[in-house]
Amino acid sequence: MNDVPWYTDGRLRYGVGIEDTFIPQEAVGHRKLDLYELTQHYAHWREDLELVAESGAEFVRWGIPWYLVEPRPGEFDWSWIDQVAEKMRELGLRCIVDLMHYGTPLWLDNSFLNASYPERVASYGRAVAERYRDTWTDFTPLNEPAVNAEWCGQNGSWPPYLRGQDGFVKVLIPLARGMVRTQQEIAAVHPEATFVHVDAGFLYDGDTSPEPRAVLDERRFLALDLVTGRIDDTSPLRDWLARHGVTDGDLQWFRDNAVHPDVIGVNYYPHFTKVRLEQGTSTPVRAGTDGLRELIELYSARYDAPLALTETSLVGTTEEKIAWLQESTAVVEAMRGEGHRIIGYTWFPFFTMVDWLYRFDQKEPDEWFLRFGLVDLVRGADRGLQRVKNQAFEVFRDLAAGKVDGVQQRDVA
Repeated sequence: MNDVPWYTDGRLRYGVGIEDTFIPQEAVGHRKLDLYELTQHYAHWREDLELVAESGAEFVRWGIPWYLVEPRPGEFDWSWIDQVAEKMRELGLRCIVDLMHYGTPLWLDNSFLNASYPERVASYGRAVAERYRDTWTDFTPLNEPAVNAEWCGQNGSWPPYLRGQDGFVKVLIPLARGMVRTQQEIAAVHPEATFVHVDAGFLYDGDTSPEPRAVLDERRFLALDLVTGRIDDTSPLRDWLARHGVTDGDLQWFRDNAVHPDVIGVNYYPHFTKVRLEQGTSTPVRAGTDGLRELIELYSARYDAPLALTETSLVGTTEEKIAWLQESTAVVEAMRGEGHRIIGYTWFPFFTMVDWLYRFDQKEPDEWFLRFGLVDLVRGADRGLQRVKNQAFEVFRDLAAGKVDGVQQRDVA
């Protein structure tokens, strides 16, 4: 194994991600949401990984469906994961393993509110790290804790269906505990492991919302600040957290058990990461490269760690995707030249995804297609989903190979 961590060599690596949201719980009016099933990744995974390799990506963000791998507490079925891991090894793909992408197994009552959740998810993470320690070295303990807390705790859309700011906090705290325990358990069996913590760093315009703008500006960092033990009595959110039931003992636990990511992943979408707040509503604002620069600067100033753009893309024409590829990579390279330690760029999702809103009606998946990808999904007469590369795929491949004019690639210390 290489003694020099890959994220310290100063290079910018290009990667892609395969959308892997799993919400297996059903309810009246709420369908199961498994993006691997809806995009037929379970059937086409070999082809999908070969396309990833063909794109020139050096890494892939790819997630494990926990609810299928651990169908009963402590019982694991690795049969499919074994095949995927071996294929990635054959292709020479670095996998940043997405251990938790929103959903919990069906047997875990009340989802993240279950008292055993932090230990259950940590035990699962440890089992993955032990089994695949010779293949996978890079792990994301939990994807986008802020989004997870919004959909599960603030908006009441996913289990455990809480609402409001109080619900947001009540979900985020066990999520953060689970992140800490997962990293601790993986490090215990895989000391060389790399940890990539990923969140969506929302940007805001305006001041009117259910909570003061100052709270929202700090809240975007809350999960990362908790797991790294940064929240104390002087923190801007201390009183806000106390109002929602977070005790001194809770915060002391995080300080006593602080873990630190090797890489901080920031997710940014030019058409909806930034929102305008007014009269209790939020409206997406197209922020373009200005928003990308603003977000990277915020995280770069706050944390002393390498950064990766772990998700970016847009729904639009092929020409619009190509334009965003060129514009966003140019900004990333310019910021690297200014001293920002950006070590990864990720087009996510790699192919067409099904909108999460599919869960809430009975329309066909095709009616919820969002064509973010470098690869389009096209329904055939046999109902299968063909993988069709669009022209943005070729542009990405050229960028990854350093062949695109106008994007000066630099090494950073």
